[in-house]
Amino acid sequence: MEPKVMIILGSASDFKIAEKATAILEKLEIYYDLRVASAHRTHEKVKKIVTSAAKNGVQVFIGIAGLSAHLPGIIAGITHKPVIGVPVDVKVAGLDALFASVQMPLGAPVATVGVDRGENAAILAAQIIGIHDAGVREKLASFRRDFYSKIAEDEEKLFLQMNGKYYSKIEPGSVEEVTNEDFHGEKGINTHPGKMRDGIFPPQVAVISGSYSDIKVAKKTTMFLDKLNITYDSSVVSPVRSPDKFENFLKRNRDAQLFIAISGLSAHVTGAVVAYTEKPVIGVPCAIKMEGMDALLSMVNMPPGVPVATMGVDSGGNAAILAAEMLGIGDKVIKKDLLRFKGNINCKR
Repeated sequence: MEPKVMIILGSASDFKIAEKATAILEKLEIYYDLRVASAHRTHEKVKKIVTSAAKNGVQVFIGIAGLSAHLPGIIAGITHKPVIGVPVDVKVAGLDALFASVQMPLGAPVATVGVDRGENAAILAAQIIGIHDAGVREKLASFRRDFYSKIAEDEEKLFLQMNGKYYSKIEPGSVEEVTNEDFHGEKGINTHPGKMRDGIFPPQVAVISGSYSDIKVAKKTTMFLDKLNITYDSSVVSPVRSPDKFENFLKRNRDAQLFIAISGLSAHVTGAVVAYTEKPVIGVPCAIKMEGMDALLSMVNMPPGVPVATMGVDSGGNAAILAAEMLGIGDKVIKKDLLRFKGNINCKR
C-alpha cells in the first residue's frame, strides 16, 4: 500500500519523538513512511524525498527537528501538500525549534504542534486525511472516545481516594439548569459566506474570532479564502463571554470540513473549538499583548489527543493557504486555485 503520511526526521536522535507519531498511525491503520534527512546537510536528499513522495500518494508530511529546525519549512517550500512541524526539545526547552517551525513567511505555512508532541502530529495528519476519508474519520472518533473513557476511569479512581470531612459529591442532575438569559456576552456577527461555488453548502471552512480586536487578522483570512474560492462562515464570539452563542456557531457549522480559530491573549477560542470537533483546527494567535507569545504558546502546547495546527502570530493569510492545502488533497479545483495563488505570491517577492 502507498503511504499517506511521510515522516522526515532531521536527525536519528529525533526518533523517540517519531515513535509517538508512528504508534498513533499504527492504531489508526494509516500507512506511513519514515526517512532521515537534514535540511542543512542533505538538502538535495530532502528535496528528492518530498518530490517523490508527493508524486506517489503521500497526502501529509510531518517534519520533526530540533535546534534551528528549518526542516518543516524546507519541506513546505517544496510541496503544496500540508506540512506538520514537530519542534524537538534539544536546547532552551525547544523554543528555538518552535519559533523556527511556526513563524513561516506567507505562502509556506507549517502546521506546528507542541514541543515533542509527535502523537499530536499524527492525530492532526489523520484529521487532515479524514476530510476526504470517512473510514479514517470513524477511527478517529473511536480513538477520541478512548481518551474520554480514560478520563472517566481516572475520575472514578480519585473518587475512591476522597475522604475529607467536608467533601460532598454533586450527583448528576443536581446542577441548576443554565439558560440563555444567564449570558450577557458580546454579540456575535456573521459575515458573508464567501463565494459559493456550484451551490456548495455547508461552508467548507468555519472561521471564528474571539474578540473584535482580532478582526484585522480574521479579515485577512477571509480575504484569502475568497481569492482561493473557498466557502466559509465567519463570526466573532467568545466562549468565555458568550458561551451559548459560541456553541450555536459551532452547531451551525458542524458539517464544515475544518475550522480556523483566531484569538489573542489566552486563546480560549482555539481550545474550545478543538474540544468540540474531531476535524482539523487551524489556530492563529494574535498580537494583543506580549507580541502574541501568550496566545501562541497557549495554542500550540495542547495536550495529547487534541492538536491545533498553529500558525505564526497574526498569520491569517497562511491559515487560509493551509486550509486550501488540506482541502486540495481531494479537490482538484481548489488545488488548481492554490497553485495559481501561490504562484502570484512568489511573483510579488
